[in-house]
Amino acid sequence: MIILIAAAAENNALGKDNDLLWHLPDDFKRFKQLTSNHYIIMGRKTFESFPKPLPNRTHVIITRQKDYKVENCIVVSGLKQALEVSPKNEAVFIIGGGEIYKQSMEIADLIELTRVHTTIEADTFFPEIDPNDWKLLSEEFHPKDEKHQYSFTYQTFGKK
Repeated sequence: MIILIAAAAENNALGKDNDLLWHLPDDFKRFKQLTSNHYIIMGRKTFESFPKPLPNRTHVIITRQKDYKVENCIVVSGLKQALEVSPKNEAVFIIGGGEIYKQSMEIADLIELTRVHTTIEADTFFPEIDPNDWKLLSEEFHPKDEKHQYSFTYQTFGKK
């Protein structure tokens, strides 16, 4: 099963200058809970935005750089190759960035989206979720509070 997981604003903003646009601790916890002990596929810039590799996950990094190497990570040249090196019978998470999400929309089975209730300036965006292709399976609203600058809704979409 191929799962896209992202946090995007109402204008589909994901990030700016290779950084996140908000700090949502509960969303980080959910991301960790869902992706731990799984393969996570990402572009090189997304990987380089982390302070260090995420624990308890196998990182598959997509890059066009021929000599790019990262210890304890799998480096590939494209999405097809990333999926070939990932296990076939378990959940594989695609975690960004914008271009990798766009390439993955047609082949994904699920989208785990945290919809952040704001419109914000960005240079990286999540693709539009076409209601002809995707069905909202569940959603759970979280109001803003002292730890969360914005309210947000966890949304799970399944392929129609």
